[in-house]
Amino acid sequence: MTTEKRLSPNSDYAQFDTDGDGYVSDSELEMSRDLQHLKQSMEKAQAQRAMAWFALIGMLLYPSLVVCCSWWGLSQGADLLGSMAPTYYASTAVLVASYYGASAWQNRANGGNGK
Repeated sequence: MTTEKRLSPNSDYAQFDTDGDGYVSDSELEMSRDLQHLKQSMEKAQAQRAMAWFALIGMLLYPSLVVCCSWWGLSQGADLLGSMAPTYYASTAVLVASYYGASAWQNRANGGNGK
């Protein structure tokens, strides 16, 4: 027969005792682990979403930077930015497409419910 151990006062594991009985059961640890995994997944998705939006905004602002260089009389800067544009747009498009592709793949793998 196994004896259960009680948590000591102010234990680091007290946060896992969801029912407040002074014991941390396997199901409480499992639930805590699942919640931490869910939180990490949501943080990762939020970071990826922010990265994709930043890239899309950059794609919209890039041409205005070329125009501003021309207005300020920085023709060499405008030429350099113009010559970098194909590489910039291609790499940014791949970044955004991979984000949306991964999101679609995850939604399909999760039954389309977005969880």
